[in-house]
Amino acid sequence: MEAVLTHLRGAIERRGYAIGDKLPSEAELCRTLEISRPVLREALRALQTMGLTVSKTGKGTFVVANTVEDPTFGDYAASDLLEMRRHVEIPVAGYAATRRTPENLDHLAHLMERMERETDTTAWVAMDTIFHIAVAEASQNPVFRRVIEEIRDALARQSAFLNELGGRREQSNREHRAIVEALIDGSEHDAVEAMSHHLDRVETTLTDIVRSARTDTPPTEGGPEA
Repeated sequence: MEAVLTHLRGAIERRGYAIGDKLPSEAELCRTLEISRPVLREALRALQTMGLTVSKTGKGTFVVANTVEDPTFGDYAASDLLEMRRHVEIPVAGYAATRRTPENLDHLAHLMERMERETDTTAWVAMDTIFHIAVAEASQNPVFRRVIEEIRDALARQSAFLNELGGRREQSNREHRAIVEALIDGSEHDAVEAMSHHLDRVETTLTDIVRSARTDTPPTEGGPEA
């Protein structure tokens, strides 16, 4: 999928496709690139998240930009989402460290164990959003939990994007583990630092994806495996 995405993104960014152009049909792209339709659709979803294309039901996929500016996750731009998360989740982690209950810690510890064993990206992404809701719940302020639940879909979309294109899962597990350990220790300072570091890494990975080298290397002979 990454090879296909790199190929299509490169063609768009170097004006191989102009704004307003329609990409070839899925059938044509699958045949030309020698890939399966599920792989192609993942790449097309990533292009849309990056803001390069838009898909119109029954009409196809159209180019709407030649450069990646600010990926969109659901209803929210990545920059807006990250700004909000810094202002909410960092202090929430501090509150959670001083207010968490034994039940909160048990839930988070069990969740971490499942996440560290999970190899399926879809299942892991679902638990990732649950993790951040659980931290908010440990703050004992229901408003914080409601805020994180409001952006649950955007968090899941962002998590899937970072895992597919940035290989974030193992690193994210380590960052989540550091947050849980800070909560167990009851250290407000460490919890704030751990959540801040986690969001820093999210931003760095997003930036790396957006600024990735613009190459036009086609998939290897035979294409990615279906």
